[in-house]
Amino acid sequence: MAPFAHDFPFDPAYGRTLDDLLRIPAPGPPEGFEVFWKARHDQARAVATAPEVGPVEGERDGVRLHGVTFTSVRGVRLGGWLALPVEGAAEHGFVIGHGYGGRLGPGPDVPLPLPRSAAILPCVRGMGSRGLLPGVPGDAAEHVLHGIRSRDTYVIGDCVADLWCAASALQELAPQLAGPGRLGYLGESFGGGLGALALPWDERFGAAQLTVPTFGNHPLRLTLPCAGSGESVRAHHREHPEVTEVLRYFDAATAAARLELPTLVAAALFDPAVPPPGQFAVHNALPGPRELMVLRAGHFAYEGLAEESAGLARRRARFFGAWLRGPRRGTPARH
Repeated sequence: MAPFAHDFPFDPAYGRTLDDLLRIPAPGPPEGFEVFWKARHDQARAVATAPEVGPVEGERDGVRLHGVTFTSVRGVRLGGWLALPVEGAAEHGFVIGHGYGGRLGPGPDVPLPLPRSAAILPCVRGMGSRGLLPGVPGDAAEHVLHGIRSRDTYVIGDCVADLWCAASALQELAPQLAGPGRLGYLGESFGGGLGALALPWDERFGAAQLTVPTFGNHPLRLTLPCAGSGESVRAHHREHPEVTEVLRYFDAATAAARLELPTLVAAALFDPAVPPPGQFAVHNALPGPRELMVLRAGHFAYEGLAEESAGLARRRARFFGAWLRGPRRGTPARH
């Protein structure tokens, strides 16, 4: 257990040791789980994303940042950022998911693990400065409940589709990155959970990193108090227990059991926002090549955080360098 002083009315380590966490399983799938997600994926892949790239908004770490917009499912137009190498055509491509705070400010950090990379950093519907959508709450506690009455209307499914459409937009803008196994995925917290749900069905991705992923093992999460969006789901569940059946289709650990591409998981021993048992359930379910980096804490400031983050960045670079398919001849990105 991580020895952190805190003011939370619950234990953010949840009384689990690392050995305990490594034994937490994934829930079994509901009926039609794979059919549901494959149909959602087919729908998203059929979207003409029509990406449009704006002028340069900044330059850092060897890339130029442009604004970008693209179309996603249900005809929604979303925004985000496109990162392109300052010099030469991109040889690697990444889709980068965001946390439940969305993306705000003049431009996001670009944690690209490999040089000569392009990336799309979308704001999924309802989130961040470029994902705002009428009728979809921007607050995490409300967003996570939007449409939860049905698996077909739950906003999380559409957010997963937003990632698939972002990948389509990136490959349209950088056609040399098209093809199976050419893209990497990076997602933290909310973005980690969305990634676990999105990746099993999409052959375009060759490797992924999921950091403190949410939505893992919903039956267990519903028993664990937290300071994140999961608490909103817990409160809703108390009044509407039937929502359990909807949540079964959006369990990141259940989906991870079908995720065969190489995956690096960074999971925390102590996390007030995303209970560690759910994070480790995602890692434990992975059937393919996997790596685990155990973090002292997630969603929590502590002495040594910078050093641990730097260690994770080095681990990320080695991981994607080993697993992500190399460059292929093609045309440079349009911008």
